[in-house]
Amino acid sequence: MNAIRIAPSILAADFTRLGEQIAEAEAGGGDLIHIDIMDGRFVPNLTMGPFIVEAVRRVTSLPLDVHLMIIEPERHVANFINAGANNITVHVEVSPNLNRTIQQIREGGANASVVLNPHTHASAIQEILPFVDMVLVMTVNPGYGGQKFIRQTLPKIREIRTMIERLDHTVYNQTIAIQVDGGIDTQTAPLVVAHGANVLVAGTSVFRAAEGVAAGIAALREAVGAAH
Repeated sequence: MNAIRIAPSILAADFTRLGEQIAEAEAGGGDLIHIDIMDGRFVPNLTMGPFIVEAVRRVTSLPLDVHLMIIEPERHVANFINAGANNITVHVEVSPNLNRTIQQIREGGANASVVLNPHTHASAIQEILPFVDMVLVMTVNPGYGGQKFIRQTLPKIREIRTMIERLDHTVYNQTIAIQVDGGIDTQTAPLVVAHGANVLVAGTSVFRAAEGVAAGIAALREAVGAAH
């Protein structure tokens, strides 16, 4: 399994100091910047659009990891790629033509990932798995930051790791990452890593860390390292 990557989520950032906080995350060892896009329909909340991705792109060299919590994501993929997204993640729950959407993302020049809500079984991605760069397992219900980690999602992470390992790598040699998002802190990070995750989305525990953004990232790395 690849080295653990930390993806600070700007949903928890102070938007009056967004550029400054992203710079702190980059300097503090963040590996990619996670951006949650919500449409007020697939999830109750309403957040950022391509213009925010464009603004973030101007202030960091880190990869931009864009999570589309929206219906009809295929209508908006090109706009987010044009704004600077390096990875686009779409929900299996809203993508009846998921293979086509994944292909659209790839043809646009970005990495393509899929995401499962806490109630969605791992088997939902069995057929699409060979075509994606990453699987995101939601460890809270999507729509709001600061929620409590759902421990019942841990076996699903393990199951997806097993599914990846069972792929025929003589035919398909792509490395597929497992990302987790929701309630990730120094207590839960070691748990998800132990079950097979290697990309940790962290909002509150990074951007609202008492000792600062860099300290929040360092604490997560220390927690994961201490568990191994």
